[in-house]
Amino acid sequence: MGWPSFHCYWDCKSGLHFCLTGARGINAKAHSGDITTTTHIILPEVQGTSAGERLLLQALWAKATINGVFVGRNTTILLNVKAANFLLMGFKDITNKGEHLFKNEDALDPEWLPKNLPYRESQHKFIANCITPLLQGRNGRNCIISGAPGIGKTAAVKLVLKDLEENPDVNAPDIAVLYVNCWQNNSTYKIFAELCEQLGYKFTQNKNTEDLFKIVQNIVNKKSAVFAFDEVDKVEDVNFLYNIFTDILKKTILMITNYPQWYTEVDARIRSRLLPERIDFKQYNREELAGILKNRMEYAFIQGIWDDAAFNLIVDKVAPTGDIRMGLYLLRESGLAADEQSAKKITVEYAKCALSKVSDFSIKPESELSVDAKDILELIKSQGGKIGDLFRLYQEQGGVVTYKTFQRRVEELSEGGFIDAKKVVGGKDGTTTILSGKNKSLDEF
Repeated sequence: MGWPSFHCYWDCKSGLHFCLTGARGINAKAHSGDITTTTHIILPEVQGTSAGERLLLQALWAKATINGVFVGRNTTILLNVKAANFLLMGFKDITNKGEHLFKNEDALDPEWLPKNLPYRESQHKFIANCITPLLQGRNGRNCIISGAPGIGKTAAVKLVLKDLEENPDVNAPDIAVLYVNCWQNNSTYKIFAELCEQLGYKFTQNKNTEDLFKIVQNIVNKKSAVFAFDEVDKVEDVNFLYNIFTDILKKTILMITNYPQWYTEVDARIRSRLLPERIDFKQYNREELAGILKNRMEYAFIQGIWDDAAFNLIVDKVAPTGDIRMGLYLLRESGLAADEQSAKKITVEYAKCALSKVSDFSIKPESELSVDAKDILELIKSQGGKIGDLFRLYQEQGGVVTYKTFQRRVEELSEGGFIDAKKVVGGKDGTTTILSGKNKSLDEF
């Protein structure tokens, strides 16, 4: 019996390949006398490819007779026909694994936009109406869009902007569509630099704030513009609003926030000019939340693989928060748990597995937090306790933000899923808020 030499290598675009040593093709061949078996193998890239690849190969090789040592990436192995066929069949099985569960996993990403937004039709129309005057060559209306996290504010705005970009009115003036997330761009300078980038101006280095705005002004004033500022309450200053309102001729300014009270703290000279419309997004009720998650489920999974009891368990967990993003996270985790077991149905067992990971869920990566938010988060993780006591400790450690800002950062961390917060009414200290890290119980305090 012959002992052919095999080589495995990884291509990040197409997956793991087996081939004859020195070959650059994707055929795996096993020889036995005059018999040659050729099999075409491509293993799609999976999360944690390096570790997952080694574990997979170890599991397969443990059951096959292989004349060689432990094989890692880009290593030649020797194997007999029986072992080769077993190995190749194993990879065929793995390649097919999960195909009967996920249809379009991207549909479970909070940033993914469906064709329409159920239960937000009136808000969608209201936002569109603020932009309509621009299509008629007139100045648009400004708007504050507020409501709790994860209830469709950003999605509704992005859907309107997407419609505007993809279905332009050929008879209407040209409109620049500009969206800025103020969590990542939290100063006037960063916002203007981001606007320049979106408008196609790349040479922003060594330019100050005034220079950047002049570039924006020169480009945008040749047409009209919609400015959407998401999480606008995260900005350190609001000079950009004054500049845009004063010096951009035809525009609509959309401001998205979880905190409608934020606008009351904005400089009076800006408030007196902007005079925005207001639209408040109410929290989804259980029926609406179930309808939205079911809609996403139909996009993401093969039909009929979810047990009703498993889906209802997810809905029951998410309903009190009304946060669609948590629901999407749990749908995905349930599917992945079932996929790992090569299950053909997503049952209560896998939904419970997803629920056990809910403490890992956060809206944004910790790396995107502001410096003071990170400091407060570390304090809460290490200490926990009453918000007033933690603020005093924060000051003692050199913290510089005011108590009002401290409270806002705590709200952001709670809503982002980084910490737990519980309001206690009627204790010896009156009404207070107890804060803890995700791995600690609030009852400890």
